[in-house]
Amino acid sequence: MNTQNLIKRKLARPESITAIRQILETEDGLSRSAIAERVCEHLELLNARGKPQRAGCLKALRELERAGHFLLPTARRCPKHGSPKRLGGPVDAPVDVPQRAGEVTELVLRKVETDAQVRIWNELMEREHPRGAGPLVGVQVRYLIGSAHGWLGGLGFGASALQLKDRDRWIGWDGEGRQKHLHRIVGLSRFLIRPMVACHNLASRVLGMALRQLPDDVETRYGYRPWLVETFVESARYRGTCYRAANWIEVGQTLGRGRQDRDNRYAESRKAIFLYPLAADFRARLGVAPEPVGETLDITEGLEEHCWAEQEFGDAPLGDRRLGKRLVESAAIQARTPGRAFSGAAQGDWPRVKGYYRMIDQPEDSAVRPEAILAPHRRRTIARMRAQQTVLCIQDGTDLNYASLAQCEGLGVIGTNQTGANSRGLHLHSTLAVTTEGVPLGVLDAQCWAPQPKSQKPSLPAYAVPIEQKKGFCWIKSLRDSNALAKELPNTHQVCVMDREADFFELFDERRHRRVDLLVRAKHDRCTSGERKLFDSLRTSPVRRHLTIRIPRQSSRPKLSKQKARPKREARTATVALSYRQIDLLPPAYLKDKAPITLWAIHIRELSPPPNEKPLEWFLLTTCDITDDEQACQCIRWYTLRWRIEDWHRVLKSGCRIEGLAHQTAERLKRAIAINLVIAWRIMVMTLLGRACPDLPAEVLFSDLEVSVLRAYAAKKTAAALAPG
Repeated sequence: MNTQNLIKRKLARPESITAIRQILETEDGLSRSAIAERVCEHLELLNARGKPQRAGCLKALRELERAGHFLLPTARRCPKHGSPKRLGGPVDAPVDVPQRAGEVTELVLRKVETDAQVRIWNELMEREHPRGAGPLVGVQVRYLIGSAHGWLGGLGFGASALQLKDRDRWIGWDGEGRQKHLHRIVGLSRFLIRPMVACHNLASRVLGMALRQLPDDVETRYGYRPWLVETFVESARYRGTCYRAANWIEVGQTLGRGRQDRDNRYAESRKAIFLYPLAADFRARLGVAPEPVGETLDITEGLEEHCWAEQEFGDAPLGDRRLGKRLVESAAIQARTPGRAFSGAAQGDWPRVKGYYRMIDQPEDSAVRPEAILAPHRRRTIARMRAQQTVLCIQDGTDLNYASLAQCEGLGVIGTNQTGANSRGLHLHSTLAVTTEGVPLGVLDAQCWAPQPKSQKPSLPAYAVPIEQKKGFCWIKSLRDSNALAKELPNTHQVCVMDREADFFELFDERRHRRVDLLVRAKHDRCTSGERKLFDSLRTSPVRRHLTIRIPRQSSRPKLSKQKARPKREARTATVALSYRQIDLLPPAYLKDKAPITLWAIHIRELSPPPNEKPLEWFLLTTCDITDDEQACQCIRWYTLRWRIEDWHRVLKSGCRIEGLAHQTAERLKRAIAINLVIAWRIMVMTLLGRACPDLPAEVLFSDLEVSVLRAYAAKKTAAALAPG
């Protein structure tokens, strides 16, 4: 039951009506508002701040008057809303405003207090803001954006929305908590940067200034400090870029209802809800549980040779503690000599060899599943991600060839060889978490299955097959996994980096968490809302900058059936031209009921490639906001790190030799592959940490014996280099 109903019920009691009649008889000449205030004092109708609930009381009094319980004084005429004080003419336009916020002279927020300031603010809003000057309701604090160049805009804060499903769910309070503490949320009702002002980063800077000043101004005027600020952004027209840049949090959407939409007619457009906490412990102050934050790990923590296997495989839910202990021992043994059969890696320790194969050969319906084996490593990976501000979740797939295992059950068809015979194997689609410096944090997801051969006579055309039944659905599954992880990573931005195989409309149309973005290399020259197609539109866009990127080496690949041969490519440094723009991708014909999707598109092209080399050209599509050249360059750098998963696949196949595994069923192969996924990750960490953390002690990654051998070898090489002659 809401507050208004509570007030009405309290006033409708017989004893309350008697008290109201006495007030009306004894307090002759008072206005309706004054009578409502006297009734609030008498019946103790106070809000959470201890102030009389005059408006709600007056509304209930009018209803009781219509019911014939008493007669209120005649209502006095009040000036109508919608006629604010104005200047009578437009506000002078600012002059010589620089293009960047840092160059604006004497940028300041002026709290609106004087009559002259009120008139300027109203004039700006009435003329230049689409919603006009108001009126605002509840708490009211207004600012003018001043500078030596003139007035640049204004802000207006008012009361928050009474009820918002997504906001209230994000906060975590119940109806009683909302009723008690709603006044602690202030709404940004008006925000204007004047149309003639084109100044980069001005909006986000002004927002930061306002949020630092607002709590003190509210406390000075109303006697309490707000803990949250909310605002709404019309999603169909705006992306809320300035709010994102100022670290506001998008928590959901409105239902499209206004305050007066009592009939659920959805009279207004749906808007995105943005919140900004003014107090880090606002949940504790509101009396609700804080957003859960789990364990945080440093990249180098727990990687020591004597304990890493326990850290990455311990407590695996295998249904038996003995199996968990055996998994830890087996992983540690296999990691010492990766690529060898376990019998060779164990060096004749037959009890351990038997234990390993008994674990791998568990029945297919047992708890020893690949996802259970990887569960502890996944938890550690999430803990390492939690320590990062931005993490690249790189997705890619690779085929695992087991054509030599003629008796292995459950394998699929991964292609055909040059003779036309089917090649049997498994397909592995993984997500590798990587820092923005390129250090792998761990394996987040690994989907391994046996591909089925394509039917010669498909029952349905490709466009009619649901996306859930297509091979490409694995990309969406991994994206959904990142969305689910975002709840465990409240302070981490995930960027899902994918190659051209992920360029399909359903992926971009998938709903994403506010802390999850996409970065995909475009494969298809799609139609846009403009006159040109995607590729042509980018190629004709102005060049914003020239930059240098490192192109990694590429191994050769022979021709396989329909797959083209790939020549060998040496690593090189390329100078490229950069351009970018915002585009609206139109849905394909078979998804014509879908709305266009707004993305940022980035284009780079190599200017002077080596002789006989095809110039490098990338078309990237991203949901990341790109407002300047640096953000575009950042996306380019992130995409170059996609090669980390290619390197990881190479370690899996060449270093760990997982295509050399020999087991009788595909399920047993998957269990052995799961162990080697983590071993390959550790090998990469050992390779890359020396570059990222040069001060890391050698003992973290090597045993005492290995360190002694390496030091002796280094001393020998140094002595040889210094020897005369």
